[in-house]
Amino acid sequence: MPLSLRARKRLSIAVLVVGMPLYVVAAVTVVGLFDRPPLWLEALIYVALGFLWIVPLKRLFLGVAQPDPDARR
Repeated sequence: MPLSLRARKRLSIAVLVVGMPLYVVAAVTVVGLFDRPPLWLEALIYVALGFLWIVPLKRLFLGVAQPDPDARR
């Protein structure tokens, strides 16, 4: 059963406020476990991780900024 637009908006805010900082801390921690790579490689890793988080959450964020089609006019 798909989530309503209102529920998706609330969930997307929760993901951005709680999940994103947790993801950033986890990414920095994991990268910090290894010897420091060259600066260009480290930047590439962080850019890739910056895009990687959206893959499983793409459907959640689609259409969130649109007006609610079920709302009364």
